[in-house]
Amino acid sequence: MRPVFPLIVVLVLGGLSAACNPREFAREHGGITRLSIATGNTGGVYYPYGGGLAKVISESIPRVEATAEVTSASVDNLKLLQLGKVDIAFTLADTLDEAVKGRGFFEKTGAVGARTLAVLYPNYTHVVTVEGKGIERLADLRGKVVSTGSPGSGTEVIAFRVLRAAGLDPDRDIRRQALSVNASADALKDDKIDAFFWSGGLPTASVLDLASTMGITAKLIPNDDVLSTLQSMYGPTLYQRLVIGKSSYPGQSVDIGVIGVENALVVDERMDEELAYDLTRTLFDKRSELAAIHPEARHLAPARAVAGSPAAFHAGAIRYYREHGVWNP
Repeated sequence: MRPVFPLIVVLVLGGLSAACNPREFAREHGGITRLSIATGNTGGVYYPYGGGLAKVISESIPRVEATAEVTSASVDNLKLLQLGKVDIAFTLADTLDEAVKGRGFFEKTGAVGARTLAVLYPNYTHVVTVEGKGIERLADLRGKVVSTGSPGSGTEVIAFRVLRAAGLDPDRDIRRQALSVNASADALKDDKIDAFFWSGGLPTASVLDLASTMGITAKLIPNDDVLSTLQSMYGPTLYQRLVIGKSSYPGQSVDIGVIGVENALVVDERMDEELAYDLTRTLFDKRSELAAIHPEARHLAPARAVAGSPAAFHAGAIRYYREHGVWNP
């Protein structure tokens, strides 16, 4: 009997080739290019944004079909990209910085060969609690039950960093839970936790739902006081001060200063240049449609999209930006 191992190797390598360079694979096999987009929790911004992106890609690029996948977000997204299981990934810039350097969550798996298509919009670090918990500042989280986000999420990365910058050990100084934003909001409603971290755009559906719940007064905790510490630890470009305006969520009466970090859309470094160009072009051509699905897409602009990513840009994206006069290496 002939050994089957060589056939298995061919099939596995063929699958990886399809994920790394899907259009090339489709050309060779005369079929449709199918793209998988790694997004995030259903209660966050990545998922509806990614669903909208999948829709406009499928409608706008001939012989290309895209689907959005629910994930735990940034860390998992980049690991899935590294494994060739997805083609496009949403990620926070600080997580992407760790990934391309092979540090932190990526120390064991090695550097991720990610290339940027665009910087999309800034994320706001939400530290959410409710009235009556006695939490007014980060230091008040000591001894409390706090969710730091889903395992493998960008929220988890920034939550740990913010806590440490505030002088708190995530493993010893809080009673830590690792819940998605949906589960965190529900647990806070049910008085099972005292606060939760969430890194997301405005508004975030789960936080909006919590703030709109009768009998509950949601409260956001300022966290911009640790900005200088974070910048000294991780460099001056990853983090910035942002403000969650008082009109962002029901019941909020004051503006809240928070830590901000950019979001990027990335692909594997081996993606076909023409496909990367088409994806970048579609992103901006369909901006109004994406903004109708989620308002964070209003931030899309070529001049803004080229600044703030710690990963190199894909050659196809660079070609698009050069055509629009905004690329400055």
